[in-house]
Amino acid sequence: MAAYDKADLERRMAGAVESLKHDLNGLRTGRASTALLDPVTVEVYGSHMPLVQVATVSVPEPRMLSVQVWDKSNVGPVEKAIRSAGLGLNPINDGTTLRLPIPDLTEERRKELAKLAGKYAEASRIAVRNVRRDGMDSLKTDEKKGVIAEDERKRHETEVQKLTDATIAELDAAAAAKEKEILGK
Repeated sequence: MAAYDKADLERRMAGAVESLKHDLNGLRTGRASTALLDPVTVEVYGSHMPLVQVATVSVPEPRMLSVQVWDKSNVGPVEKAIRSAGLGLNPINDGTTLRLPIPDLTEERRKELAKLAGKYAEASRIAVRNVRRDGMDSLKTDEKKGVIAEDERKRHETEVQKLTDATIAELDAAAAAKEKEILGK
């Protein structure tokens, strides 16, 4: 049975694009949004968990986020995770509730957010390249097993490369659009 599955490669690459778009939606340019904290993971109970699995996030005011931590012992790790997420947010501790004022978008903050968008895009590009590598490896395995011929492997490798190039172009376009929105150009 052939190890190469083009549909699986397409699904995984599309997943990388969706993941990037989700992460970029978390980069808000002025107003508070619960999506802003989606990329935050907290180390609690001996594992890394998404913030929404240990707390409730709400938007009480247009420029304020509220994080209600369910377990009082997790307030410190949640606060640390938010500070170290690179979002430029400084939590104010109110017992089991953390208030997060959304800072005004200064030029420095805009550049910081644009840099973070670039970091998200690069992580997605790496994911796509890893999918390409998996596809190429499965093609070589299929050829060694005698499932496909060399010319068929080369044709499939060309398809995989075209799919990779198209997906990376889509990632670059999404990242460029978000950077343009953040920088106000």
